[in-house]
Amino acid sequence: MRGVRRLAPFLILALAACAVPDPKAELEVADLEAYWAVDAPKAGEQYIAAAVRFEVRNKGRRPWGSIQASAGFRRANDQGVFEEWGGDWKQVAPSRKPLQPGETLLVVLKSDARYHSAGAPESMFQHAAFRDPKVEVYLRLGSSGWVKFGEAPVERRIGAKSVPEDVREAPAASPSPGP
Repeated sequence: MRGVRRLAPFLILALAACAVPDPKAELEVADLEAYWAVDAPKAGEQYIAAAVRFEVRNKGRRPWGSIQASAGFRRANDQGVFEEWGGDWKQVAPSRKPLQPGETLLVVLKSDARYHSAGAPESMFQHAAFRDPKVEVYLRLGSSGWVKFGEAPVERRIGAKSVPEDVREAPAASPSPGP
């Protein structure tokens, strides 16, 4: 029994180290905006993809590695029910380079689902088959589950508001996979 008593403090520390972190207590998301990104044209077609941009800040007291972000894009069907329409995932802060307390990182996620047309990217917003999506943003910290941090409608706008107009209109540098 004496041996167990001596080990008790170490067991408590070991169990505390294995505790699943609470992403909402340690992280916050700010400046979330959703918009459309223009992909490189392919075979005479223009492509646009829904995108979301936000900042993740470590509001906790310790560095956190293994931070992941996910975006689920959904759009309404003919009955007005939102259905999955693409997504994206990113390792925001790896274990080898943790996000320090008070530090902020910019995260940009882009849907793998796209609209395409032979016309200008902005013309797709007026097409009869165009449906506005919304995005839901989730974060995961270490071994935690995915936790929803926000959602927003994807605005009918090419490029982020926080990016200067001349940068938004620059052609894409590399082609992306097709639809």
